[in-house]
Amino acid sequence: MYAVGIDVSKGKSTISIITTEGEIIEEPFEINHNQEGFDILLSKIKNIKKEEIKFLMEATGHYHLPILNSLIEKDYFVCVENALVIKKYCDMDLRKAKNDRKDSLKLASYCSDKWFKLRKFELSDKTREQLQFLSRQYCQYIKIKTSLKIQLTNMIDKTFPGIKKIIDEENRYELLLDIYEKYSYPSLVLEKSKEEFVDEINNMAKKYRHKVGKAIGENIYTKAPTVITSCPYNESLQLSINSCILLLRDTIKVTNDIIAKMDELAMQLKEFNTVNNMKGVGPKTRSRLIAEVGDIRRFKNANCLIAFCGIDAPPYQSGNFNSTNRHISKRGNKYLRKVGYEITKSIKSCRPKTDNAVYLFMLRKEAEGKNKTSAKIAGLNKFLRIYYARVKELYN
Repeated sequence: MYAVGIDVSKGKSTISIITTEGEIIEEPFEINHNQEGFDILLSKIKNIKKEEIKFLMEATGHYHLPILNSLIEKDYFVCVENALVIKKYCDMDLRKAKNDRKDSLKLASYCSDKWFKLRKFELSDKTREQLQFLSRQYCQYIKIKTSLKIQLTNMIDKTFPGIKKIIDEENRYELLLDIYEKYSYPSLVLEKSKEEFVDEINNMAKKYRHKVGKAIGENIYTKAPTVITSCPYNESLQLSINSCILLLRDTIKVTNDIIAKMDELAMQLKEFNTVNNMKGVGPKTRSRLIAEVGDIRRFKNANCLIAFCGIDAPPYQSGNFNSTNRHISKRGNKYLRKVGYEITKSIKSCRPKTDNAVYLFMLRKEAEGKNKTSAKIAGLNKFLRIYYARVKELYN
């Protein structure tokens, strides 16, 4: 039997081939992530039967995907292991020398030692890989969107303070963008008659099916003469306002497109309907939750899922000392923690009357004296246990 360790880096990989007895068959060699490089790898293993060889690599963002896809197309056994697991394995070595050649040998050694425990990367995992990639992209665009919203808020406070409160940006943000793009200063509002302005705002609101367009228009027109701006009208600021609004619209569209694509992919998985029906899970969290949890079969029990999320509180005991002031580890998937926290916030705000075990659990924790954040983390712990039980049942 032959174990192949692949140390992946940007644009290339270092590869070692050993037997399960530890004999080095092929000294570490480098290949580029192109057809020529892949052909070099195939030439090294051409005399080995597919059932006698296993490949192992770390999950490295997107760098490992070219060689992973090439090996899967040839129907080889490939295992993609968590980087932290590999690090723990390598830390057992007393010598801390590190380079790509040594890393590839350590990966091959891990592949050999864990031969019967390795899990083959399956085609369904490819869907999950795409989901996770889109989930991370979504988070990046949300950061950009938040930064742009802060930038726009600063400009609104300088040119037309108070308009956000009138429009209720929380529920009508796109309407706010439309109005502020055209009427960024009170003086621009007063250039029109009240009737003309109110009709125009009402027509803008109808695009988004808001029925309060007239009331918003009247309130803005009434407030306009009393507003004191801290920055006089100038073309440079107007250009900045228009650019910021344009970027915000594009970012909102991109995030919506990403969510739509994620839903399309997630619908191919067994758990989609089950997860979608869970309380607190909505259109913007269902696919992200599935993406960040991944394949539920890789977790031995619910405690493993909770540790993966990083909300477990590991015990700390030494001799006669036993700590009672423990904190969550935060060593797991920060993206899963984020989407999980959004879900518990949703549960708390919607106060479900059915399937409300998580909601009641959070209330109980608050009654015990826990602060709201701690109660939500405890609620997420409960939610993930329920998630594990319901989704695991689908794969049994």
